[in-house]
Amino acid sequence: MSIKLIASNKKARYDYELLEKFEAGIVLQGSEVKSIREGNGNVKECYIKFFNKELWIVGMHIAEYSHSGYSGHSPVYDRKLLLHKRELVKLKKKVDIKGVTMVPLSMYFKNDRVKIEFALARGKKNWDKRQTIMKKDLERQGQRTY
Repeated sequence: MSIKLIASNKKARYDYELLEKFEAGIVLQGSEVKSIREGNGNVKECYIKFFNKELWIVGMHIAEYSHSGYSGHSPVYDRKLLLHKRELVKLKKKVDIKGVTMVPLSMYFKNDRVKIEFALARGKKNWDKRQTIMKKDLERQGQRTY
């Protein structure tokens, strides 16, 4: 099983408390996949929502393929995520809880298919973020002493 990372969202790990992680396929056009192979994918400024009992990623940017002809794709539009129906039902129940959202963490190739890793997350307050930074600093100082 070969995994090649395309893009990651490090800020999501800082801004949100991650509760549970999921993996989903994504519906793409051919020129989008070729553009992603060139490294032109971005998951930093997008989010995941339910529309009509389906899961969609909104605002994901994939640049146009450099060698595309007359039929390319638009860089930003809503793309459908692929999950089993039982997973969608389970997710819907968990997202309906107040304060819980879905945040994309990374996009990668897994066996030549583009996958999105996303998590159920709860937003952190500013003091939570400061505590996280303090813990990381203490861990770094502990590692330096050895």
